[in-house]
Amino acid sequence: MTAALVIIPARLAATRLPRKPLADICGKPMIVRVLEQAQNADIGPVAVACDDKDIFDAIQDHGGQAVMTRVDHASGSDRIHEAVGLVDPDEKFEVVLNVQGDVPLIAPEAIRAAFAPLTVPDVQIGTIMTEFTNPDFRDDPNFVKAVTTPNGEGHHRALYFTRALAPSGEGPHYHHIGIYAYRRSALAKFVALSPSPLELREKLEQLRALEAGMRIDVSVIDSAPMDVNTPEDLERARAAYRTS
Repeated sequence: MTAALVIIPARLAATRLPRKPLADICGKPMIVRVLEQAQNADIGPVAVACDDKDIFDAIQDHGGQAVMTRVDHASGSDRIHEAVGLVDPDEKFEVVLNVQGDVPLIAPEAIRAAFAPLTVPDVQIGTIMTEFTNPDFRDDPNFVKAVTTPNGEGHHRALYFTRALAPSGEGPHYHHIGIYAYRRSALAKFVALSPSPLELREKLEQLRALEAGMRIDVSVIDSAPMDVNTPEDLERARAAYRTS
């Protein structure tokens, strides 16, 4: 498969951790740490899609590429779609990878794993999941569950995503991690769709794609990257960088 264009959406609207993308992690803003991990995945050029000049300047100051996008986007996917047109107007890249801007500890291997399902021509969106090992996380509705079936091609095919514990019965449960690789045509189709009934009910954007009949395949990774949403999360991320 050809290289992907990696886009990291970033905005300053977080309430639990104000100005989150610019939070310092051992001498660099968090968004720069994410940028570096995405670059280390080595699957294509990386750009940050932002709506604030402070983020734009931070990326530029560290030698990265940033683009300014509208402030009124309803979701990160909409921001990604605008950014792709700005970064790659000639449509050189068939695949667009969306890496969240609050995962400074994400392993490059996890980013590559989201890209991997698109080696199957019929797959429109790739993503990742990991098996739950902590029952408290498994039962927490803030941890999204992926209901999947092995596809015989080394990955799983997504059947549903939910905040409830599913499926029932004996067997593993999987934590979905919101990193997506889109075929460019699939991203354009996705953002043109209206929010779907199950998406609104579960508050999970990826259900819009499934309800529209789009195919999402999922790679399994060993562990979930820690996202940073609170001051306590930020301190844990700093501690991890200090010991790395």
